[in-house]
Amino acid sequence: MPSIPSNKPYRVGRSPTGLGLFATKPIKKGTKIIRYFGPLLDSKKKKDDAIENKYLFELNDRWTIDGSVRKNIARYINHACKPNAESDVRPRKRKVFIRAIKSIEPGEEINYDYGTDYFKAYLKPIGCKCAACEKKRKKQRAEARAEKARLKAKAERKALKKAEKLAKAKEKAKAKLKEKAERKAKVTLKLKGHSLNGKSLNGRSLNGKRLNGNSRVRVAGKKSVGSKQPASAPASVLEAQPAAIAFEAQPTAI
Repeated sequence: MPSIPSNKPYRVGRSPTGLGLFATKPIKKGTKIIRYFGPLLDSKKKKDDAIENKYLFELNDRWTIDGSVRKNIARYINHACKPNAESDVRPRKRKVFIRAIKSIEPGEEINYDYGTDYFKAYLKPIGCKCAACEKKRKKQRAEARAEKARLKAKAERKALKKAEKLAKAKEKAKAKLKEKAERKAKVTLKLKGHSLNGKSLNGRSLNGKRLNGNSRVRVAGKKSVGSKQPASAPASVLEAQPAAIAFEAQPTAI
């Protein structure tokens, strides 16, 4: 690092962008801090016009300061989109001074705006690293994280709601199956003849009469249903039945 007289209110130090110029004493607003100097380049000369580096400071269409020399301590001042200093350009005198535009405290980095052309050519492609841009990017990253967290929470709530809906549907289907099974069980019990209006349905009797598939059953005064009988039986058969019954009822003589 270049040596700087102790009476100067600045020093060269480490910065987020490499090296930078920092205040060592309070610097009041409007104070002329340092001069930006170096060899003058004439754009009308091909040799001078061919020189390219990051420390060229254009005074006007013809004259440019080549500030790449190490004695130019002002070349260590970094760019800032919201600076605390500015360049005071004096084309006629072919001089440039860096002047404070606000009060600068000891330890604070001194910076100024390099201008639109320099920003587009050198800073925009790599991304400006000044405090204002870093703060802006930090805010954007925080907002992006918050948005990501919000979307994640929304997705989780949606998934939970869907799972709850699915669980309710399963419970409802399970309840329906259970109800259906219970109804089926009740119907099965009734069909087995356990009870139906207090009368047995076990396939053996109904109203005290046998249901063997051949017997006739009379229901509500209707004609009996079963095996068909002749419309009339012979008189001899009808008359013979009481005699047989009477014979069987007489006691046997001793």
